Amino acid sequence: MINRVVLVGRMTRDPELRRTGNGTAVTSFTLALDRGFTTQDGQSADFIPCVVWNKAAESTAQYCHKGSLVGVDGSLRSRNYTNNQGQKVYVVEVMCNSVKFLESRREAEARPQGSYNNQSSYNNNNSYNNQNAFGNQQNNYSNQQNTFNNQSNNTNRQSFYDTNSKQVDLDKDFSDDVNAYDIMDDDIQF
Repeated sequence: MINRVVLVGRMTRDPELRRTGNGTAVTSFTLALDRGFTTQDGQSADFIPCVVWNKAAESTAQYCHKGSLVGVDGSLRSRNYTNNQGQKVYVVEVMCNSVKFLESRREAEARPQGSYNNQSSYNNNNSYNNQNAFGNQQNNYSNQQNTFNNQSNNTNRQSFYDTNSKQVDLDKDFSDDVNAYDIMDDDIQF
């Protein structure tokens, strides 16, 4: 089974460093990820709770703060506990194997501090309110031109033009491919 999560986003609050009973460091934080669209209820970001342990937890708490642009690599974990009112609480979070700091100290200090507002909530009444989550970088795809056309014979077959303007037939039969690999049902391990 595959359980891998890779995210890039901004912290919605300062990371919270705690220690377990035996002194192991654990840091929790929430990442805001830009969806690229706005839902009917006005949400334009997802808020993902993350946890990191040991030395990485200490470094994250020391060098990151609200608004920091970070990349995380880890896995999705679920857990549950009973709160003080006797209710069972279910939590899904990213267990981070690594946290990468994606902006320099100078870039972080140059960013206006008012860019991130506490307005709506996911978990801790924290919000992310920024039009461009990646530090004013713009994606420029002007040198790429991908075009889908209908064939002139009205058979609804489509062709694809790649960046070099070579036509690729999407209905091509690959049976004569010398590098084809034959997979039998009994070869699959699960």
